[in-house]
Amino acid sequence: MAKKKVKVIKINADECNGCRACEAFCAAFHADPQYSSVNPARARIRVIHDPIRNVFLPVLAGPHTEVECMARDKYIIDGKEYNECAFCRATACPSREEFKDPDSGLPLKCDACETEPPLEEPICVKVCLVDALTYEEREEEAEEAEKLDELEVGLESLVDKYGMDKVMDTLARITISKKG
Repeated sequence: MAKKKVKVIKINADECNGCRACEAFCAAFHADPQYSSVNPARARIRVIHDPIRNVFLPVLAGPHTEVECMARDKYIIDGKEYNECAFCRATACPSREEFKDPDSGLPLKCDACETEPPLEEPICVKVCLVDALTYEEREEEAEEAEKLDELEVGLESLVDKYGMDKVMDTLARITISKKG
């Protein structure tokens, strides 16, 4: 069996003070060009706040999902209504807009700030001064399974949103314009 490196960002909500530095730095890190802007809608992490219990909960963008779940409970926190989806890590669920790129509508997913050269730890962990976010790497045995790469996930999302014909027409137009 093959070994794979597992990267984990641990969240300790008891330590989070709601500063949202993780959101700001994540958004800036993923801006194009890097650090050129801070648009929280591009962040792969959101801090949900419950002022009644004075709890802050960082939520990371998780894996892509094609279908929506049946969870529809509502929570009212400080006069603002949240549904269970606000606390879910699934990124590209048809019932929610969180963790979608504001320009393209493509799903966002926490990539643990994978770059070349690699960072020592994800930027959100690095800027968290209260250790609400910590980072751990470990090796685990894993079955080798075929996974969709980011390009395939993005194209599938575009096909779901616009239809295969529109995506194919657009790709053909782009191909022609690049050759000419």
